[in-house]
Amino acid sequence: MRKPIIVAAAAAAVAVSCAVAALWIRRSARRWSRVECIVRDLNKRCATPVERLWDVADSMMAEMRAGLAAEGSLRMLPCLLNSLPTGEEEGSYYGMKLGRAKLRLLHVQLGGKDARVVKKGLAEVPVPINLMVDTSQELYEYMAAELGQFFLEEEKHSDRKDGTPAEVAVSMSFPVVQNSASAKTIVEWSQGFSIKEKDGEDAVGELNEAIEKLGHNMRTSLVVNETIGTLAGGRYYCGDTVAAVVLGMRTNAAYLESEHAVPKWQSAHHRQGEMVINIEWGNFQSIHLPITDFDVCVDNESPNPREMIYAKLISGMYLGEIVRQVLLKITEETSLFGDDVPSKLKIPFILRTSDMAYMHQDRSADLVAVGEKLSTLGILNTTLRMREIVFEVCDIIAKRGARLAAAGIVGILKHLGRDGTDKKAVVMVEGGVYEHYRLFRNYLHDGVKVMLRGRFSDNVVIEHGCGLGAALLAAANSNHGKKF
Repeated sequence: MRKPIIVAAAAAAVAVSCAVAALWIRRSARRWSRVECIVRDLNKRCATPVERLWDVADSMMAEMRAGLAAEGSLRMLPCLLNSLPTGEEEGSYYGMKLGRAKLRLLHVQLGGKDARVVKKGLAEVPVPINLMVDTSQELYEYMAAELGQFFLEEEKHSDRKDGTPAEVAVSMSFPVVQNSASAKTIVEWSQGFSIKEKDGEDAVGELNEAIEKLGHNMRTSLVVNETIGTLAGGRYYCGDTVAAVVLGMRTNAAYLESEHAVPKWQSAHHRQGEMVINIEWGNFQSIHLPITDFDVCVDNESPNPREMIYAKLISGMYLGEIVRQVLLKITEETSLFGDDVPSKLKIPFILRTSDMAYMHQDRSADLVAVGEKLSTLGILNTTLRMREIVFEVCDIIAKRGARLAAAGIVGILKHLGRDGTDKKAVVMVEGGVYEHYRLFRNYLHDGVKVMLRGRFSDNVVIEHGCGLGAALLAAANSNHGKKF
């Protein structure tokens, strides 16, 4: 009797094992079905067909025109310059670019039309965190001190002999308002900078006071938004440059506008010709923007809900966070990465856009880089199929952001009547996302081409900026009799 009992027991064990396996297979199938459903829905809601892109471009153009007439969602801030670079400048000039965490110091030796940039010097220093919440005086004194050290090093090899002060221009990653009535330049601090200063403090004057305290033979001529510097760098190398875009942690755009097209400016001024407009396009909003529940969540948890919607879709500050939100939902609803949600995946902004780019640009057959980055979030032992899901999520979010940025660029060009005509139009782009995120950059270029297909699309050129704009602005504005 023993043998039949043993056989029966073995058969029962096999049956149980098969039942367990079948249950696991069904659960796995349901899990993957739900994962794929979430990703399909994301792809659908983030879709940017050409028709939608043109709707976004038209909305951008309409908001630009409204902002030129009066204050609106797009501020359209005029920037008063005596001149933009022409490529014929000569001499030695300095620049500073203040970003979210770094101060970039620039020096160019210009040799005129034929020699162009004979020599350039670059240096970067971190901005101490305590200065981001201190007074503007403390921050400007730090900037002046760093500039002074850089100046002394660069001047060791300079042929400056006439004793005239070295000209300096400054670009900043913040809105800059020029009040022509009081001749003051006011910086509106944001992005982690909570500077304490008196109302209406003049940035140019404060910087010059800080420089004078140190006894350096230098003079700050102007302070502008960083997009103006990008535009200036473009004009130096190409006179067909009509606009500039910054796509980094922050995003913004600027362009050249006819002064007669700025009603809110004409009421108080009677200048003729062209002027530079800082759009402050991060705050652009439109019913045509493809916004998902993940974007709403990111917006609600941000320090400025219902503001900077466009920036939250296309800038480096938010792209990685959107991906994290998607992965968190997938994990919570499907246990894709295990029964317990990895604790690190719950931390806002732990997944940076640079991490997203690293995974998205993984060219290995097994997506090794994706696995490496996930492991830093406590997501271990992933399968290729899991890594492919993460790769696809990165692709969807990057593609949407890049093509929406492309639509914004086309909107500016359409406003100018340069959206694929027989006249060349160059747009200069700077910023870490554009520079280092290759697939994002490719999607942006492709988006512009797709929108302008059938037109003179080859006459619209998107180029990477030179990064020397602030110093080139100093050169262009050292001759105050020059007019562009």
